[in-house]
Amino acid sequence: MFRNYFKTAWRNLSRNKTATLINITGLMIGMTCCLLIGLYAWHEMSYDNFHEKKDRIARVIMAYQFSGEKGNKGDFTSTKVLPTFQRNFPEVESGARMMLNNGIITVGDKQFEESKILFADSSMLKVFSFRLLKGNPEHALSGLFKMVLSASTAKKYFGDQNPVGQIVKFGARAQPFEITGIVEDCPSNSQIKYDMIASFSSKQQNQEQTYFNANYTTYLLFKDPSGIASLQEKLPAFMKEETKNMSNTTINFFLEPFKDIHLYSEYDAMEPNTSINYIYIIGSVALLILAIACFTYINLSTARSMERAKEVGIRKVVGAEKSQIFRQFLSESVILSSIALILSFGLAILLLPVFNHLSDRQLEPRLLFSPFVIGMCFFAIICIGVLAGSYPAIVLSAFQPVRVLKGAFKSTSSGALLRKSLIVFQFSISAFLIIATFIIQKQLHFIQNKKLGYEREHVLVLPYDDNVRKNLSTIRTEFKSHPDILNVSRTSNAPTQINSGYNMRSASMPETEQISVNAVIIDEEYIKTTGIQIIAGEDLNQQDMLDVASMEPDAKRYYHFILNESAAATMGWTPQEAIGKLFWLDESRPGIVKAVVKDFNFQSMHTPIKPLVLFPEPWARQLLVKVSGKNIEQALEHMEAKWKQLVPTRPFNYHFLDEDFDKLYRSEIRLGKVINVFAGIAISLACLGLFGLSSYTTQQRIKEIGVRRVIGASVFNIVFLLSKDFVKFVIISFAIATPMAWWIMSNWLQDYAYAIKMPVWVFALAAVLIIIITLITISFQSIRAALMNPVKSLRSE
Repeated sequence: MFRNYFKTAWRNLSRNKTATLINITGLMIGMTCCLLIGLYAWHEMSYDNFHEKKDRIARVIMAYQFSGEKGNKGDFTSTKVLPTFQRNFPEVESGARMMLNNGIITVGDKQFEESKILFADSSMLKVFSFRLLKGNPEHALSGLFKMVLSASTAKKYFGDQNPVGQIVKFGARAQPFEITGIVEDCPSNSQIKYDMIASFSSKQQNQEQTYFNANYTTYLLFKDPSGIASLQEKLPAFMKEETKNMSNTTINFFLEPFKDIHLYSEYDAMEPNTSINYIYIIGSVALLILAIACFTYINLSTARSMERAKEVGIRKVVGAEKSQIFRQFLSESVILSSIALILSFGLAILLLPVFNHLSDRQLEPRLLFSPFVIGMCFFAIICIGVLAGSYPAIVLSAFQPVRVLKGAFKSTSSGALLRKSLIVFQFSISAFLIIATFIIQKQLHFIQNKKLGYEREHVLVLPYDDNVRKNLSTIRTEFKSHPDILNVSRTSNAPTQINSGYNMRSASMPETEQISVNAVIIDEEYIKTTGIQIIAGEDLNQQDMLDVASMEPDAKRYYHFILNESAAATMGWTPQEAIGKLFWLDESRPGIVKAVVKDFNFQSMHTPIKPLVLFPEPWARQLLVKVSGKNIEQALEHMEAKWKQLVPTRPFNYHFLDEDFDKLYRSEIRLGKVINVFAGIAISLACLGLFGLSSYTTQQRIKEIGVRRVIGASVFNIVFLLSKDFVKFVIISFAIATPMAWWIMSNWLQDYAYAIKMPVWVFALAAVLIIIITLITISFQSIRAALMNPVKSLRSE
């Protein structure tokens, strides 16, 4: 019997190619969206699940507050935290400190610029489940200047040779490191990233002296998962005792469960986190698109019910029962869903590279064929087939054969209400996505075009090391010999990378009272290169740099500082009052304020501008090169030629400052692209549903239209008659979507310290667009019906 159902279902689907194609296309697109988003969500939620001890690991967060200042929190700690906690708390079994570095690795006569050099304690390989392929995990990172390479890095450096025992050199000083092992490549779903791991004891800053100098990530391994909560309860009292001699300073620590960091932490790991809210948003949108596709199928099936009414009537006359007809049409729905699912797998594989680019991930096609995904897909076929096919099957199986064969069948009021409700639902979602798209794009446009207070276009960021420093004067002169190179400056951090924690104290403040500030090393060309505006005082000059460079390291030296407006205001000074004031930066750098610059956004616009100190020192690590923008390619060729001539041992690796700026808003840009794509898909599927309902409505009123034409109704009158109800549906949809979009997008904008005001015109534009889309969608059926010869429609009367 079931075989007969499926044979008949297949025959009917083949006979009605247009309707079948539309239904399959809609379901296929909806399922493809769900597959890709489901794959992405599964990947994000699987982060760090491969670590066997993940439930017993926590990351340490440091919270500190100086007198009269708002508290600060961050995921960096000093080297003192781990050994102190291990000595004082029995809950702690082990732990590992880490620091991610970049630099030059020299292998023989070849040099490699690496960005994922992870310095870590030897205990890292015990705490985390990174498998050592060669070497002894007990000793691989024990002692000075030991290093293990990832499998792919070992292949890159040594080919098929065994690298264990080989020597590589790190940094400008060419410090030799012995290769003691090979570790498996870091999985894509790991928050800890590395291309190589070096022994933590090799870091000169590895000192257990203070809770400050917080530049390291600390992970604790507990004997039992409950130890995380237990230790958290003890920390406030313990730290109060630890810092009792630190007047006006409060320090505390918080513990983040390791498995929650990627989706729930406000502090990034070694790569940007993904918010669980982001997963919920795109997951919900994908499910809504699938729902729209199912509703489109229901509407199109219902629209065709009049065509198949006589078929049902004949089946009933020859003895078919209602349940048999129900199963027949449900079989068609399941077959249709199965075909759509098979095609969606192919489409998902084809679109995966595009989706990877959109989501900034490297998802692999093989994940689509995992037992879990296949099982969920079979379950989805049954659910979608039954849910999407039930209503059409119920409607069609309920036809009365006598009325159907006489042509007297009419749709029920409850059926009409359901179809209209589905259209309202579809267009409510479409209206919301259109509004959200406009607001996200408006905010991104605001971010990307807001005056930041510095120039980010046509500025190169060029890292360098100690070998380059001795030639900097010559490099600057040679670079500027090209007419399109305007300025060359030295700095420790480009404007988008400033995030260094320093302490600041004025002469009128006691030594125990300090204020937390950001600070950056600059030279006399920095202000000109970046275009930052001085509002009081004067810029640094070459003599300021010479004064600092000529001082002995332990000598009492006085700096010339530049403050931003926020730093001056934090100290209680106006820009003019700040000039000439004496203060200390980290106690080791006394000096006077030489200038105050206008506040500029050196961090993401999610946060307000913070106090900043700019000061001269020779220990910068980056060049900022301002190019005119007229002949960038020629300027780059000139710089690369001079660089290779003067610094042949270091690659000419650079990037543009606006690339750093774009990275600050990578998640917003990604969300904007995803919503754009999904909004287009949702609208297209909703239009298919609307087309189906307009077909159904027009078919139901075909005789009425004929009568109206006979008594003199114009084409416009007929089109208006058929369109007005649909416009009402759209207005209702928009009324539902507007408050929902206003509330959700207002909450989204609140995450920014600098955001647009909710633009009312966006809602008006969305309404106009939806009405236009609606009229275009239904105009084909309406005009066709209005132009039909009334003799044909009235022939049966």
